[in-house]
Amino acid sequence: MSETFDRMTVMSENEPATMAERPSALPADRYIDRELSWLAFNQRVLELAEDPAVPVLERANFLAIFASNLDEFFMVRVAGLKRRITTGLAVPTNVGRQPADLLADINATAYALQLRHARCWEVVQQALAEAGVTISRWGDLDAADHQVLTEYYERHIYPVLMPLAVDPAHPFPYISGRALNLSIRVRNPRTDKIEFARLKVPHLIPRYVRVDQRETDADVRFIALEEVIANQLDGLFPGMEVVDHHVFRVTRNEDVEIEEDETENLIQALEKELLRRRFGPPIRLEISNDMDEATLNLLVSEFDIDPEQVYTLPTPLDLGGLFALSRLERPDLKYTPHIPVTNPNFRGATTNEQADLFRAIARREVLVHHPYESFSTSVQEFIEQAATDPNVLAIKQTLYRTSGDSPIVAALIKAAEAGKQVLALVEVKARFDEEANITWARKLEQAGVHVVYGLVGLKTHCKLVHVIREEQGRLRHYCHIGTGNYNPKTSRIYEDLGLFTRSDEVGRDLTRLFNVLSGYAIQTEYSRLLVAPEGLRRGLIERIEREARSAREGRPSGIRFKANSMVDEEIIDALYLASQAGVPIDVWVRGICSIRAGVPGLSENIRARSILGRYLEHSRIFSFHNEGDRETFIGSADLMHRNLDRRIEVLTRLVEQDHLDRIDALFDLAFNPEVSSWRMQADGDWERATLAADGEPLPDLQDLIMAERAGARPRRSMSPR
Repeated sequence: MSETFDRMTVMSENEPATMAERPSALPADRYIDRELSWLAFNQRVLELAEDPAVPVLERANFLAIFASNLDEFFMVRVAGLKRRITTGLAVPTNVGRQPADLLADINATAYALQLRHARCWEVVQQALAEAGVTISRWGDLDAADHQVLTEYYERHIYPVLMPLAVDPAHPFPYISGRALNLSIRVRNPRTDKIEFARLKVPHLIPRYVRVDQRETDADVRFIALEEVIANQLDGLFPGMEVVDHHVFRVTRNEDVEIEEDETENLIQALEKELLRRRFGPPIRLEISNDMDEATLNLLVSEFDIDPEQVYTLPTPLDLGGLFALSRLERPDLKYTPHIPVTNPNFRGATTNEQADLFRAIARREVLVHHPYESFSTSVQEFIEQAATDPNVLAIKQTLYRTSGDSPIVAALIKAAEAGKQVLALVEVKARFDEEANITWARKLEQAGVHVVYGLVGLKTHCKLVHVIREEQGRLRHYCHIGTGNYNPKTSRIYEDLGLFTRSDEVGRDLTRLFNVLSGYAIQTEYSRLLVAPEGLRRGLIERIEREARSAREGRPSGIRFKANSMVDEEIIDALYLASQAGVPIDVWVRGICSIRAGVPGLSENIRARSILGRYLEHSRIFSFHNEGDRETFIGSADLMHRNLDRRIEVLTRLVEQDHLDRIDALFDLAFNPEVSSWRMQADGDWERATLAADGEPLPDLQDLIMAERAGARPRRSMSPR
């Protein structure tokens, strides 16, 4: 039994029997604002970029992740908040604040983070230069370099540029979201009048151009595309005098809103909405810090944007372009490569032989842990074997996000062409993957796959494969239930869990669930699953309350949750009351965390940790002591309103003892004080712990798991807590 489940405090005998009787005991300020909590998460990403112990190309990558994250935050969360304010439908936030006040705090906090982000890039840029990767400025280069870049410009850039004048005959052009632009002022020598033009930086041309193609990755110079263009402006405006130029970028509302009804064609509605998305209202205007007042006033007026949503920043803008640097062949500047191992249950008799996965799953349930264990030799191989196995009669699968060249989709098509019954539930409303999913849905339909799009008003987010196989005259259910998408590319960088089982109980559950998803069946009770929106929140709260009763009655208790986000107030309140009853609670959250941990009188028995690193922690785990008969669930659901109320989500219970032990060991590592992590303080701030008392670096959890999978010893022995 893990140490966490053994720590226990007992409240007085006067405590009520159920938590529902004590709502007034919880203070009004018990939640952390979800939007500010998200910004705190992105700050943790930035802290990885600031860490000199992280390889320098990885630091640049974290800078790009920060920028990309912040773009999405503005496009979705800030856009939604501003839309509610504009329409007059705004209601107080989860902490009771007025949305306008929150928006002011978001702008101030995000702006401070972006300035910090820019300062970090200056440091990382210097470290890159010391390692032989230089980001040059035009003025740093000699005449020979200028000639090479000018020739590159004339061949590859100039033909696709489209300068747009702004004058009475040419209205201010539409500026697409997230595009990088040059604002240019030119003087007409005949009239001495200054005119304005806008030039879009082409996004299909590499953002960072090699100064000299002959340079190797060991010693290479780059220059930003917009700087190359800016130094060739005279040729774009012949006969005019270029007065100055500046860089700007606008972020727009790009969240998709679909109104569904039973008679609407969802794909057509979504295609229309994707077209409208391009013209969403501006949410944020980023400008270079050398922009003149006249140009700024013009942009603010044309975009009709509030001054507090103007972010004046040092160039370069849009550091998301730094993702391109990760393609450099400089392993010395990156994390040491990790090659996923094949789960022992799925290993063949020889190195080059692939095991019969159906036989392996029939022997026992198999829990895989990506990316430490291979996705291709487990999930992908399972679906590919099902597609070609003559004994497989039917395959049913949910697809939320998948890659453009997905072997999963190819296997489903092959199965359908072989005459098997194949059902694919494609979630075309997966945010920012809508267009790709529409494309794959149509390709599947053309191959004879039965494609459905889920339930009206609900997004299907669960990760399920159900294979029906005939064995000795009997139909057997082979199932996979996971925490991550069926995407071979993201499986290399997303940490996820997946359960393979031949359990008849799980098979019957999935049969009922797929009938709900594809037909008109109504099913709310399952044997080994918790399913949202009907039963998942209720099932978790019932189990939280059970742990609280055990604690009040002096019996051991414990709760351990791992999620991407924790926002749901009912779940949080239940955890607060369980903490007050004496239940030891561990909360492991990567992103948004609205719960307050370690607050005397409220949550002193709750500990919260966050872990970020080379892999994106993505698995969801919900574990309960249950008087020694542990109940541990894995699945797709985060603790957010959308997951629990507006999505089809599935958790499945683990039953194998070694699986339960593996989950406990995972939590033990995450909460071990001798493993690096971010630890929530009682005031809600996150404090990063990276050094031991003797000044030595604390080991990284993901490094420890990689070493364990490879059979290596950890860098530093860790004493028990």
